[in-house]
Amino acid sequence: MNPRQLKTFLAVARFGNLTRAAAEANLAQSSLSDQMQSLEQELGVQLFERSRQGVTLTPAGHVMQTYAEEILALHDEAGIAIRAAAQKSEQTLTIGTLETVAADKLAGFLPHFREAHPEIGLTLKIGGSGDLQRWLEDSSIDLAITFDRGQTDERFISRLISHEPLSLISGNAGAPPPTTLAELSELPFIATGDGCVYRRLFDTAFTEAAIAAPRIVTQVDSITTIIRLVASGVGYGLVPRLAIDAHAKRGDVFELPWPGKAPSASLIMVWRRRRVQPPTLSRLLAAAQTELRPLRPADARLRHEG
Repeated sequence: MNPRQLKTFLAVARFGNLTRAAAEANLAQSSLSDQMQSLEQELGVQLFERSRQGVTLTPAGHVMQTYAEEILALHDEAGIAIRAAAQKSEQTLTIGTLETVAADKLAGFLPHFREAHPEIGLTLKIGGSGDLQRWLEDSSIDLAITFDRGQTDERFISRLISHEPLSLISGNAGAPPPTTLAELSELPFIATGDGCVYRRLFDTAFTEAAIAAPRIVTQVDSITTIIRLVASGVGYGLVPRLAIDAHAKRGDVFELPWPGKAPSASLIMVWRRRRVQPPTLSRLLAAAQTELRPLRPADARLRHEG
């Protein structure tokens, strides 16, 4: 087994299609097939079930997928650590985050960090919660700053940045504030899709009160778009308070009191667990402890990590 074979194997496992996997791996389809046959011969097992519809993993293939991901992660980690020890690595950091977090939390922090560490090149990637998780898994980013989705993964370490309140917003300045969740459940809402942390908090608030959730009249994947639709009068929204400051000042949207305790989301930093932490990431974490307070381990077991 070698890293190139393992990357090709994972491409086939991901796409379930040799043509698409070959394009992803930048290989001729015949070369890709040769690599997979060689891997199966080396291991002495069948990794794929082949059919006219494509390829699927056998039970042995599923086990292989888990180890291939870990082997490649360790391979990359070793290269980074060794080059850093020899002071031959390029000092760069790629941070993945949500659109609203980038605008509010990082707009001030990153310039200060860049000024203190001009030798470190910074790249900021904006995506949804699912994008950030995928980028962490394939090491496309070094660090994710996102809202906690309540998932645990031993491959990663997380630290709490802050608890960010969510705001109930309306585009109507004269809208009477709902006094109960039952009243709120009768209103039309614009919301993010299933799986998003905001949507999970929204649904949970009504589920815990044993009340049917409001009707979702429009479902979008952008908080900025939700705020603009609310401002146009399409419906109500539940969004992070940090995202509405500018709109509230302009009078585009109006914050209403949430009946009872308002939901809040935990903003966290997440990065891959490594035996040797890259010095650039250690510097960023140290700076964040000062400038993005409160910052403490989300899990006491991880207190001495990183």
